[in-house]
Amino acid sequence: MPVTLETPRLLLRKLRESDWDHYAAMCADPEVMRYLGTGVTLGRDDAWRSISNLLGHWQLRGYGMWALESKETGEFLGRAGFHDPPGWPAFELGWVLAKPHWGQGYAIEAARVALRHAFDVLRKDRVISLIRPANARSIRVAEALGETLSGEVDLLGSKSLVYEIRAKR
Repeated sequence: MPVTLETPRLLLRKLRESDWDHYAAMCADPEVMRYLGTGVTLGRDDAWRSISNLLGHWQLRGYGMWALESKETGEFLGRAGFHDPPGWPAFELGWVLAKPHWGQGYAIEAARVALRHAFDVLRKDRVISLIRPANARSIRVAEALGETLSGEVDLLGSKSLVYEIRAKR
């Protein structure tokens, strides 16, 4: 089952059914979804399948995406964590926030603690982030983590940049 991580402002915890309405609203926002997946919004049923997929990743791989919850308000803010299904380019660290929570440093805060978990607990040597070239916000997060551009891949029918960071052991 998913482990729980904490930062000064965030609780990174298992997704739960009570997140569905907030998660579905986030996935229905065209600006949020613009650079994710195929760039299309998700309806409520597809948002449910997405949460189920994310929880299944934990069951099958032992790691995955966490819900991001404000420690101050208990509000669902988005998700962050790992993605590495069969055929994926490599072990990926990703993040997405509901639009009202953009620009407040939550993505970098969550990504930093997740990255430490990847290196220190999961013992990963390399972590990547796959980012669409026009997604300047996510590029800034990747660079703030210390990730550097290492190439590009075709992902779900369009180009993604590969940012990477290696463990310092």
